[in-house]
Amino acid sequence: MNNFFEKTDLIRKDAENIVSETLHKCDDGELYLENTKNESIVLDDNKIKGSNYSTDLGYGFRAVTGEVIAYSHSNEISKESLKRSRENLQITLKSKKGSYNHSISKTNKKFYKDINPLEEKSLNSKLEILREINNYIRSKGSIVRQVTANFMGEHKDIEIIRSGGEILKDIRPLVRFNVSVILEKNGKQETGVYGVGGRQSYDEYLNNYNWKKVCDEAFRIAAVNLDSKPAPAGEMKVVLGPGWPAILIHEAIGHGLEGDFNRKKTSAFHNLMGEKVASEDVTIVDDGTLQNRRGSLNIDDEGTPTEKTVLIENGILKNYMQDRLNARLMNTRSTGSGRRESYKHVVLPRMRNTMMLNGKYSQDEMIASVDKGIFAVSFGGGQVDITSGKFVFNCTEAYEIINGKIGSPIKGATLIGDGPSILKKVSLVGNNMMLDPGIGTCGKSGQGVPVGVAQPSILIDKMTVGGTQI
Repeated sequence: MNNFFEKTDLIRKDAENIVSETLHKCDDGELYLENTKNESIVLDDNKIKGSNYSTDLGYGFRAVTGEVIAYSHSNEISKESLKRSRENLQITLKSKKGSYNHSISKTNKKFYKDINPLEEKSLNSKLEILREINNYIRSKGSIVRQVTANFMGEHKDIEIIRSGGEILKDIRPLVRFNVSVILEKNGKQETGVYGVGGRQSYDEYLNNYNWKKVCDEAFRIAAVNLDSKPAPAGEMKVVLGPGWPAILIHEAIGHGLEGDFNRKKTSAFHNLMGEKVASEDVTIVDDGTLQNRRGSLNIDDEGTPTEKTVLIENGILKNYMQDRLNARLMNTRSTGSGRRESYKHVVLPRMRNTMMLNGKYSQDEMIASVDKGIFAVSFGGGQVDITSGKFVFNCTEAYEIINGKIGSPIKGATLIGDGPSILKKVSLVGNNMMLDPGIGTCGKSGQGVPVGVAQPSILIDKMTVGGTQI
């Protein structure tokens, strides 16, 4: 655990006093201290193209009164810097008064170990694995045109000081391993991308040649797309595969269930609490307590313990995801969903691991029920209006369904619709829920945070598919 006051003229007691003096007439706030170490190593075109290591140390000081947020941050932890931040907050909140809310529950639960993945393997050993990865994929044949592989690691140490001397701490490891392969056959090139990650050490994903599974999957996706034909277009039934396709739920539905959008009444769900918003087989949760998962947290960035929050239960809207500010203004409680990208950013209600839970049907039953449609296995980029839920998603792996059977792979399929409508068109929910491989990053208001998704296969009765009409 980092001692944020070790190499500074600011002692902990002085910091606690400044926090308490600043916030005693406010509704909420905290001093958020953070020390982050990052590394990124990239192999591309048979060479190590880059190896970067960076550190970032600083604090964010927040005071909240009513709906007004005063925020000041600095990469200098010192008595003078913190006093300047206090003055900035006081100017912003001049003449505004509140009543500081001290209530916050404590937790002893931990969902990942206090490890530093950056120090568990030497740089040379990581470089050697990247070279092995390159050689392994290229040994698959002359159709391999390009291999890109990279490691990304992070160790984040945080401390939160609240008014009255309350202190909360967390150490957050995070790693990610990605492989991209470009294949060429008969003048046609296709790309396959796959990755894994989570709040563990590199070895959890690399030992015993586990990295070969990632390489094989990236190669398989590219090979499938080499044999693909143009996608159909029009309204049709769509089967979404398990796991990563839940990114559609995250983007098109999850954001609309975040507290700030609903308090401001900009979400399509803002006036639907307690009402049926989805098929009765649909239950969606946001869970920050899954062991070692990318979106999991011991405490959120306000110090609130994370939890499993039921958002939609059997089709009925039950809860929104809340940070402390929006929960207070909506007369409810925080769900441990207050998150920030770093000390330079304000807290927002955000998703963690967003999941649709299992139903009772098999994927085979879903496929067999479709005369004409598509089976979407994985998604790439897309566009989403996060308040209305309107979306366009590009399929990176998809297949046609003809007369109840999976047919040829298709290329260029896009799924078009809006989250609230799609929820009501889910007719079958599978029994094969999978977690995503651990690669998700969610963007909101210019901030990116690590997240996870999960779902079983689901059948959507009618959806607009963009492609080339056949």
